[in-house]
Amino acid sequence: MYKTLLMLAVGATLVASPAFAQQTLRLAHNAAPGNPKADASLKFAELVQQKTNGRVKVTVGGSAQYGDDVEALTSMRLGTLAFSANSQGSTSGVVPQFAVLGLPFLFQDLPQAWKVLDGPVGKKLGDYAKEKGLVLLALWDNGIRHTSNNVRPIEKPEDLSGVKVRTPPDPITVDIFKALGANPTPLPFSELYIALQQGVVDGQENPLMNIYSSKLHEVQKYISLTGHKYESTPLLASKMVFDTLPKADQQAVLDAAAEAGKFNRELSQKADAELRGKMEAAGVKFNTVDATQFMAKTKPVYDKWQTQFPELVTMVQQEAAAAAKK
Repeated sequence: MYKTLLMLAVGATLVASPAFAQQTLRLAHNAAPGNPKADASLKFAELVQQKTNGRVKVTVGGSAQYGDDVEALTSMRLGTLAFSANSQGSTSGVVPQFAVLGLPFLFQDLPQAWKVLDGPVGKKLGDYAKEKGLVLLALWDNGIRHTSNNVRPIEKPEDLSGVKVRTPPDPITVDIFKALGANPTPLPFSELYIALQQGVVDGQENPLMNIYSSKLHEVQKYISLTGHKYESTPLLASKMVFDTLPKADQQAVLDAAAEAGKFNRELSQKADAELRGKMEAAGVKFNTVDATQFMAKTKPVYDKWQTQFPELVTMVQQEAAAAAKK
Protein backbone atom coordinates (compact mmCIF):
# COMPACT_ATOMS: atom_id res chain seq x y z
CA MET A 1 0.00 0.00 0.00
CA TYR A 2 2.83 2.41 0.92
CA LYS A 3 4.67 1.85 -2.37
CA THR A 4 1.46 2.10 -4.39
CA LEU A 5 0.63 5.53 -2.97
CA LEU A 6 4.14 6.81 -3.56
CA MET A 7 4.04 5.75 -7.18
CA LEU A 8 0.99 7.98 -7.72
CA ALA A 9 3.36 10.94 -8.06
CA VAL A 10 4.07 10.72 -11.79
CA GLY A 11 7.79 10.51 -12.30
CA ALA A 12 8.29 9.08 -8.82
CA THR A 13 10.44 5.98 -8.67
CA LEU A 14 11.37 3.58 -5.94
CA VAL A 15 14.83 2.06 -5.95
CA ALA A 16 15.13 -1.00 -3.79
CA SER A 17 18.27 -1.44 -1.70
CA PRO A 18 19.11 -3.38 1.43
CA ALA A 19 19.20 -0.13 3.43
CA PHE A 20 16.27 1.94 2.17
CA ALA A 21 13.90 2.63 -0.68
CA GLN A 22 14.89 5.81 -2.51
CA GLN A 23 12.13 7.82 -4.12
CA THR A 24 12.18 10.61 -6.68
CA LEU A 25 9.47 13.27 -6.49
CA ARG A 26 8.80 16.12 -8.91
CA LEU A 27 8.56 19.87 -8.22
CA ALA A 28 6.94 22.21 -10.76
CA HIS A 29 7.28 25.97 -11.16
CA ASN A 30 6.80 28.52 -13.95
CA ALA A 31 9.84 30.77 -13.47
CA ALA A 32 12.74 31.30 -15.86
CA PRO A 33 16.31 30.27 -14.92
CA GLY A 34 17.94 32.84 -12.66
CA ASN A 35 14.67 33.90 -11.04
CA PRO A 36 14.73 33.67 -7.21
CA LYS A 37 11.88 31.14 -7.39
CA ALA A 38 13.88 28.95 -9.77
CA ASP A 39 17.08 29.17 -7.71
CA ALA A 40 15.23 28.47 -4.45
CA SER A 41 13.52 25.44 -6.00
CA LEU A 42 16.92 23.97 -6.88
CA LYS A 43 18.12 24.78 -3.35
CA PHE A 44 15.07 23.03 -1.90
CA ALA A 45 15.80 19.92 -3.97
CA GLU A 46 19.42 19.90 -2.81
CA LEU A 47 18.41 20.32 0.85
CA VAL A 48 15.73 17.61 0.76
CA GLN A 49 18.21 15.06 -0.55
CA GLN A 50 20.77 16.17 2.03
CA LYS A 51 18.38 16.20 5.00
CA THR A 52 16.83 12.80 4.14
CA ASN A 53 20.28 11.23 3.65
CA GLY A 54 19.38 10.47 0.04
CA ARG A 55 16.07 8.77 0.75
CA VAL A 56 14.15 11.47 -1.16
CA LYS A 57 15.32 13.07 -4.39
CA VAL A 58 13.47 16.03 -5.91
CA THR A 59 13.63 16.78 -9.64
CA VAL A 60 12.74 20.35 -10.60
CA GLY A 61 10.77 21.22 -13.75
CA GLY A 62 11.06 24.97 -14.25
CA SER A 63 9.54 27.21 -16.94
CA ALA A 64 6.27 25.20 -16.69
CA GLN A 65 8.07 22.04 -17.84
CA TYR A 66 5.79 19.96 -15.59
CA GLY A 67 2.75 22.11 -16.37
CA ASP A 68 1.73 25.66 -15.53
CA ASP A 69 0.63 26.68 -12.05
CA VAL A 70 -3.03 25.73 -12.52
CA GLU A 71 -2.10 22.32 -13.93
CA ALA A 72 0.34 21.76 -11.07
CA LEU A 73 -2.37 22.44 -8.49
CA THR A 74 -4.68 19.92 -10.14
CA SER A 75 -1.91 17.31 -10.32
CA MET A 76 -1.02 17.75 -6.66
CA ARG A 77 -4.63 17.33 -5.57
CA LEU A 78 -4.79 14.12 -7.64
CA GLY A 79 -1.55 12.86 -6.13
CA THR A 80 0.31 12.81 -9.45
CA LEU A 81 2.74 15.61 -8.58
CA ALA A 82 4.55 16.03 -5.28
CA PHE A 83 5.53 19.72 -5.05
CA SER A 84 4.98 23.11 -6.67
CA ALA A 85 6.49 26.53 -6.08
CA ASN A 86 3.22 28.01 -7.19
CA SER A 87 1.83 31.52 -7.60
CA GLN A 88 -0.44 33.26 -5.13
CA GLY A 89 -2.94 34.05 -7.87
CA SER A 90 -3.32 30.50 -9.18
CA THR A 91 -3.38 29.09 -5.65
CA SER A 92 -6.28 31.40 -4.82
CA GLY A 93 -8.25 29.64 -7.55
CA VAL A 94 -8.25 26.54 -5.31
CA VAL A 95 -7.85 28.16 -1.89
CA PRO A 96 -9.50 31.60 -2.33
CA GLN A 97 -8.25 32.93 1.00
CA PHE A 98 -4.69 33.21 -0.42
CA ALA A 99 -5.85 36.16 -2.53
CA VAL A 100 -6.19 38.30 0.60
CA LEU A 101 -2.39 38.66 0.82
CA GLY A 102 -2.63 40.71 -2.37
CA LEU A 103 -4.91 43.46 -1.06
CA PRO A 104 -3.77 46.75 -2.62
CA PHE A 105 -1.00 48.68 -0.87
CA LEU A 106 -1.16 46.35 2.15
CA PHE A 107 2.61 46.22 2.66
CA GLN A 108 5.16 49.02 2.45
CA ASP A 109 8.15 46.75 1.94
CA LEU A 110 9.23 43.10 1.83
CA PRO A 111 10.30 42.66 5.49
CA GLN A 112 6.86 43.87 6.63
CA ALA A 113 5.19 41.31 4.37
CA TRP A 114 7.42 38.50 5.60
CA LYS A 115 6.59 39.20 9.25
CA VAL A 116 2.91 38.75 8.42
CA LEU A 117 3.45 35.60 6.34
CA ASP A 118 5.49 33.97 9.11
CA GLY A 119 2.85 34.59 11.79
CA PRO A 120 -0.77 33.63 12.43
CA VAL A 121 -1.82 34.57 8.89
CA GLY A 122 0.50 32.00 7.35
CA LYS A 123 -0.71 29.32 9.76
CA LYS A 124 -4.33 30.12 8.94
CA LEU A 125 -3.64 29.83 5.20
CA GLY A 126 -1.97 26.48 5.83
CA ASP A 127 -5.16 25.24 7.47
CA TYR A 128 -7.24 26.36 4.48
CA ALA A 129 -4.80 24.66 2.08
CA LYS A 130 -5.02 21.36 3.95
CA GLU A 131 -8.79 21.34 3.48
CA LYS A 132 -8.17 21.29 -0.30
CA GLY A 133 -5.65 18.46 -0.29
CA LEU A 134 -2.53 20.65 -0.19
CA VAL A 135 0.22 21.09 2.38
CA LEU A 136 1.64 24.61 2.69
CA LEU A 137 5.35 23.94 3.26
CA ALA A 138 6.41 27.60 3.26
CA LEU A 139 5.52 31.01 1.92
CA TRP A 140 8.38 32.12 -0.29
CA ASP A 141 8.56 35.57 -1.86
CA ASN A 142 7.27 36.84 -5.20
CA GLY A 143 7.82 40.52 -4.58
CA ILE A 144 6.02 43.83 -4.61
CA ARG A 145 4.52 44.35 -8.03
CA HIS A 146 4.80 47.17 -10.53
CA THR A 147 3.15 48.00 -13.85
CA SER A 148 4.76 48.00 -17.30
CA ASN A 149 3.22 48.89 -20.65
CA ASN A 150 3.84 50.14 -24.18
CA VAL A 151 1.29 52.98 -24.26
CA ARG A 152 2.54 55.68 -21.86
CA PRO A 153 4.08 56.17 -18.42
CA ILE A 154 1.55 55.45 -15.66
CA GLU A 155 1.77 58.42 -13.30
CA LYS A 156 -1.83 58.67 -12.08
CA PRO A 157 -4.76 56.21 -12.19
CA GLU A 158 -6.28 57.91 -15.23
CA ASP A 159 -3.23 56.90 -17.25
CA LEU A 160 -4.41 53.28 -17.05
CA SER A 161 -7.74 54.07 -18.70
CA GLY A 162 -8.34 51.55 -21.48
CA VAL A 163 -4.87 49.98 -21.18
CA LYS A 164 -5.03 46.21 -21.67
CA VAL A 165 -3.05 44.79 -18.74
CA ARG A 166 -2.24 41.11 -18.41
CA THR A 167 -2.88 39.84 -14.89
CA PRO A 168 -2.46 36.41 -13.33
CA PRO A 169 -5.67 34.43 -12.78
CA ASP A 170 -6.08 36.19 -9.45
CA PRO A 171 -9.38 37.88 -8.56
CA ILE A 172 -7.87 40.61 -6.39
CA THR A 173 -5.42 41.67 -9.11
CA VAL A 174 -8.30 41.81 -11.57
CA ASP A 175 -10.31 43.87 -9.07
CA ILE A 176 -7.40 46.29 -8.57
CA PHE A 177 -6.97 47.02 -12.26
CA LYS A 178 -10.69 47.32 -12.86
CA ALA A 179 -10.85 49.87 -10.05
CA LEU A 180 -7.99 51.77 -11.69
CA GLY A 181 -9.81 51.90 -15.03
CA ALA A 182 -7.61 49.43 -16.93
CA ASN A 183 -8.77 46.45 -18.97
CA PRO A 184 -7.39 43.46 -16.99
CA THR A 185 -6.75 40.35 -19.08
CA PRO A 186 -5.82 37.15 -17.20
CA LEU A 187 -3.26 35.00 -19.05
CA PRO A 188 -0.85 32.23 -17.99
CA PHE A 189 2.62 33.59 -17.28
CA SER A 190 4.11 31.21 -19.86
CA GLU A 191 2.17 33.06 -22.61
CA LEU A 192 3.03 36.57 -21.46
CA TYR A 193 6.18 37.38 -23.45
CA ILE A 194 4.57 36.53 -26.80
CA ALA A 195 1.35 38.33 -25.83
CA LEU A 196 3.33 41.52 -25.15
CA GLN A 197 5.50 41.08 -28.22
CA GLN A 198 2.49 40.65 -30.51
CA GLY A 199 0.41 43.38 -28.87
CA VAL A 200 -2.28 41.03 -27.60
CA VAL A 201 -1.96 43.00 -24.35
CA ASP A 202 -0.42 46.46 -23.81
CA GLY A 203 1.19 45.75 -20.48
CA GLN A 204 1.46 43.60 -17.38
CA GLU A 205 2.26 43.75 -13.67
CA ASN A 206 5.04 41.87 -11.89
CA PRO A 207 7.96 42.40 -9.51
CA LEU A 208 11.17 43.56 -11.17
CA MET A 209 12.79 40.14 -10.74
CA ASN A 210 10.10 38.45 -12.84
CA ILE A 211 10.17 41.19 -15.48
CA TYR A 212 13.94 40.87 -15.84
CA SER A 213 14.41 37.08 -15.63
CA SER A 214 11.68 36.48 -18.23
CA LYS A 215 13.04 39.32 -20.43
CA LEU A 216 9.71 41.15 -20.43
CA HIS A 217 11.61 44.45 -20.44
CA GLU A 218 12.70 43.63 -24.00
CA VAL A 219 9.09 44.12 -25.16
CA GLN A 220 8.01 46.95 -22.84
CA LYS A 221 8.77 50.69 -23.08
CA TYR A 222 7.70 51.88 -19.64
CA ILE A 223 7.87 50.55 -16.09
CA SER A 224 5.89 52.49 -13.51
CA LEU A 225 6.78 51.77 -9.88
CA THR A 226 3.18 51.50 -8.73
CA GLY A 227 3.90 49.05 -5.87
CA HIS A 228 0.21 48.23 -5.98
CA LYS A 229 0.33 44.82 -4.29
CA TYR A 230 2.47 42.08 -2.82
CA GLU A 231 2.54 38.41 -3.75
CA SER A 232 3.98 35.38 -2.05
CA THR A 233 5.15 32.14 -3.66
CA PRO A 234 3.33 29.33 -1.84
CA LEU A 235 5.56 26.25 -1.78
CA LEU A 236 2.96 23.48 -1.76
CA ALA A 237 2.95 19.71 -1.48
CA SER A 238 0.35 17.18 -2.43
CA LYS A 239 -1.17 16.05 0.88
CA MET A 240 -1.74 12.65 -0.68
CA VAL A 241 1.97 12.26 -1.40
CA PHE A 242 3.24 14.08 1.71
CA ASP A 243 1.24 11.82 4.02
CA THR A 244 3.02 8.75 2.63
CA LEU A 245 6.41 10.04 3.78
CA PRO A 246 7.83 8.82 7.08
CA LYS A 247 7.58 11.46 9.83
CA ALA A 248 11.34 12.08 9.74
CA ASP A 249 11.23 12.79 6.02
CA GLN A 250 8.18 15.03 6.39
CA GLN A 251 10.13 17.13 8.89
CA ALA A 252 13.15 17.15 6.60
CA VAL A 253 11.00 18.49 3.76
CA LEU A 254 9.58 21.22 6.02
CA ASP A 255 13.05 22.20 7.22
CA ALA A 256 14.33 22.30 3.63
CA ALA A 257 11.38 24.49 2.61
CA ALA A 258 12.11 27.00 5.38
CA GLU A 259 15.84 27.13 4.63
CA ALA A 260 15.29 27.50 0.89
CA GLY A 261 12.72 30.20 1.69
CA LYS A 262 15.34 32.32 3.45
CA PHE A 263 17.55 31.94 0.40
CA ASN A 264 14.65 32.93 -1.88
CA ARG A 265 13.90 36.07 0.15
CA GLU A 266 17.53 37.17 0.15
CA LEU A 267 17.66 36.85 -3.64
CA SER A 268 14.35 38.71 -4.02
CA GLN A 269 15.48 41.66 -1.93
CA LYS A 270 18.79 41.81 -3.78
CA ALA A 271 16.98 41.79 -7.15
CA ASP A 272 14.85 44.80 -6.22
CA ALA A 273 18.00 46.74 -5.39
CA GLU A 274 19.89 45.89 -8.59
CA LEU A 275 17.57 45.37 -11.53
CA ARG A 276 16.22 48.86 -12.21
CA GLY A 277 19.62 50.04 -13.39
CA LYS A 278 20.06 47.06 -15.70
CA MET A 279 16.70 47.63 -17.36
CA GLU A 280 17.24 51.38 -17.68
CA ALA A 281 20.52 50.62 -19.44
CA ALA A 282 18.52 48.47 -21.87
CA GLY A 283 16.32 51.48 -22.74
CA VAL A 284 13.30 51.02 -20.46
CA LYS A 285 11.92 54.25 -19.00
CA PHE A 286 11.06 54.14 -15.28
CA ASN A 287 8.84 56.49 -13.32
CA THR A 288 7.57 56.72 -9.75
CA VAL A 289 3.99 57.46 -8.74
CA ASP A 290 2.16 59.21 -5.93
CA ALA A 291 0.48 56.20 -4.35
CA THR A 292 -2.18 58.31 -2.61
CA GLN A 293 -4.39 58.57 -5.70
CA PHE A 294 -4.02 54.85 -6.47
CA MET A 295 -4.91 53.93 -2.88
CA ALA A 296 -8.06 56.03 -3.00
CA LYS A 297 -9.18 54.42 -6.27
CA THR A 298 -8.66 50.88 -4.96
CA LYS A 299 -10.50 51.28 -1.64
CA PRO A 300 -13.58 49.45 -3.06
CA VAL A 301 -11.38 46.33 -3.36
CA TYR A 302 -11.09 46.24 0.44
CA ASP A 303 -14.83 46.72 0.83
CA LYS A 304 -15.55 43.77 -1.49
CA TRP A 305 -13.11 41.35 0.16
CA GLN A 306 -14.04 42.44 3.67
CA THR A 307 -17.54 41.23 2.85
CA GLN A 308 -16.26 37.91 1.50
CA PHE A 309 -13.67 37.07 4.19
CA PRO A 310 -14.31 39.50 7.08
CA GLU A 311 -12.25 37.76 9.77
CA LEU A 312 -9.25 37.06 7.53
CA VAL A 313 -9.14 40.55 6.00
CA THR A 314 -9.27 42.09 9.47
CA MET A 315 -6.53 39.75 10.69
CA VAL A 316 -4.27 40.55 7.75
CA GLN A 317 -4.75 44.31 8.16
CA GLN A 318 -4.06 44.14 11.89
CA GLU A 319 -0.95 42.00 11.43
CA ALA A 320 0.32 44.31 8.67
CA ALA A 321 -0.18 47.36 10.91
CA ALA A 322 1.64 45.64 13.80
CA ALA A 323 4.51 44.59 11.51
CA ALA A 324 4.89 48.15 10.21
CA LYS A 325 5.55 49.42 13.75
CA LYS A 326 8.39 47.01 14.49
